[in-house]
Amino acid sequence: MKRSTFILTTLFALPISACVRFKHRLAMRTDKGFQVKPGEARFGKHFKMKGVTLNILDIKISGKDTGGDLAVFEQTGLTPNGGPPLHIHPHQDEWFYVIEGDYHFQVGETHMDLHQGDTVFLPRNVPHAFIQLSEKGKMIVSYLPAGKMEEFFMVTDQWTIPPSKEEVVKVFSDHDMQIVGPPLARQ
Repeated sequence: MKRSTFILTTLFALPISACVRFKHRLAMRTDKGFQVKPGEARFGKHFKMKGVTLNILDIKISGKDTGGDLAVFEQTGLTPNGGPPLHIHPHQDEWFYVIEGDYHFQVGETHMDLHQGDTVFLPRNVPHAFIQLSEKGKMIVSYLPAGKMEEFFMVTDQWTIPPSKEEVVKVFSDHDMQIVGPPLARQ
């Protein structure tokens, strides 16, 4: 094959390939609205995050509903003084809305206290963590795009004993997150 023919063929194939991927993502999106009632999860499964915290996560809007563009969870915080290690999502933005309770967040070098009604935005590639300050808490957390977060919570739900630090690092890594520091301590 001549070089010029190869280059032209490649140039024409790239847009076609992109269109096929885009069409596939659209096919994976739901085309119907739905309601998820209080205390319920999108597919009836409550994920208990064991090992990092003992929180419960309910999918409210799945990545399966949005072609992977968005995932929304309701997180019931049952771990006073607990929270995830300082970590990075290289491919996702994240935001939290506090429904109930008090939290302390670190986003990059910035520290902030959040209370009922507060929202915090966590840009991709910025180290972040939080600690639950109150006895109980509840937040809405969203990931844009959805990434592998549903699968991450499925794995942590299956743990029957507390994982080692190495296992936690591996599970974070397997789901496109990088641990860059310890969990926050109460100040």
